[in-house]
Amino acid sequence: MDVRSQISMVFHLDKCIGCHTCSIACKNIWTDRKGSEYMWWNNVETKPGTGFPTRWEDQEVYNGGWAKDENGKLKLRAMDKKRTLFNMFHNPSQPSIDDYYEPWTYKYDELFNAPEGDDQPTARPISMITGDYMDIKAGPNWDDDLSGSPVYAENDPNLDSLSPEQREQLFAIERMVFFYFPRICNHCLNPSCVASCPSGALYKRGEDGIVLIDQNRCRAWRACISACPYKKTYYNWHTGKSEKCILCFPRLETGQAPACFHSCVGRIRYLGVLLYDADKLEEVANLPKEDLIQGQRDMILNPHDPEVIAAARKSGVHDSVIESAQKSPVYKFVKEWGIALPPHIEYRTLPMLFYVPPLLPVMSQRKGDLTQNTSEGLFHSIDEARIPMEFLASIFGAGNQSFLRKGLRKQMAIRTFRRALTVGDIEMTVAEQMLAESGCSKEEADAIYRMTALCTFDDRFVIPPMHREEALEMMKDPQEHKQEAGFGFRTGPKRGL
Repeated sequence: MDVRSQISMVFHLDKCIGCHTCSIACKNIWTDRKGSEYMWWNNVETKPGTGFPTRWEDQEVYNGGWAKDENGKLKLRAMDKKRTLFNMFHNPSQPSIDDYYEPWTYKYDELFNAPEGDDQPTARPISMITGDYMDIKAGPNWDDDLSGSPVYAENDPNLDSLSPEQREQLFAIERMVFFYFPRICNHCLNPSCVASCPSGALYKRGEDGIVLIDQNRCRAWRACISACPYKKTYYNWHTGKSEKCILCFPRLETGQAPACFHSCVGRIRYLGVLLYDADKLEEVANLPKEDLIQGQRDMILNPHDPEVIAAARKSGVHDSVIESAQKSPVYKFVKEWGIALPPHIEYRTLPMLFYVPPLLPVMSQRKGDLTQNTSEGLFHSIDEARIPMEFLASIFGAGNQSFLRKGLRKQMAIRTFRRALTVGDIEMTVAEQMLAESGCSKEEADAIYRMTALCTFDDRFVIPPMHREEALEMMKDPQEHKQEAGFGFRTGPKRGL
């Protein structure tokens, strides 16, 4: 058992209000430099929608992540260190600036210095890259709140899982609904971006699993951009280097939450450390896609287990990190409660960002009799949700609905239980029966309610001490960058910096 620690995240989608405060906080801190105007390390998408960059989930076009070859072994879909050489000058899987958007500003001089006249002066948009006037066609959040439904929402790749009748019902005016989907780098356990880099510039820190890019070693191959199926690595055209979300590790090392987490208005974000068995990594990544969620959960170890604690200490994990893992909200959401799921785990990168899928608003009109003291009439069943189960399962279950249904049933049971407890217009026996059917006890329901509704700052963010001095001592040569063949993590004690 090779126990390692990993900083992990949970986003609760039922709490996201789509305010984009997280995106602006990240933008102001990290991507306000020349060459990074188009980068959004944190962005909030509207689902259904094509996202940023456009149709990033369509791997038939972008070929990101891992796939199995004819021998059943994992290989990178788009790029590896050999194929990169032949695609150096033309990479068909590389997103273009049109797939992102051409960043723009406004020529404010025309507005501020306009002479007096009968017409209202305007500031015309100009490109931040060329300085030429622009006719704006798209932007990073152009489809926000389904504002561009005919162009964006109807072209969501996940809609391919629906029947024509379901698609028609989804976009009917009376059923039109959306949810927000905030995204950052997933800091995966099996990152395809790391494995694809010919120069070894990308690496996964051993002490916390954060995926970073060494700017001194980066040679602008841009294989990482093609290999990342979530398209969270970007190329800075000014510096000639690739850049990505660094999970605000300078803040983490001082005990502060990342900027996007700290600024979140809806308090949807949780951060903690997980312990996992790295010996199972290759085995889990090779599982059939319908078994990947359970396989990833099995990799996550119980930080209260004495055997796990002993193995973690043997692997060099500090006691304070183990204590943080025992208090981690991510462990509760993912492992104990089982209501947080990874996005598009079929890409086989084993993301360490998990989502609590949206239960979505209750129906405005119900046919049930509200005088019967039952949940019928107040809350819809999960099969009556305006977002089809197949659509959500395409994002959060690799098409497998079992884990999604289990999590949503538990959330609905807790909602019914809290209604019976606080309002009293539902019989408690009905609520208790729903809890039992979803496999949730009253104590667990209360714990989930408190973590989602009454959580404090310290409840949401359990940041382990970094102990970077000890990590440096474990390394024989801090400048040496080693990678295991086919997988993007460091070997032995050198897996640190």
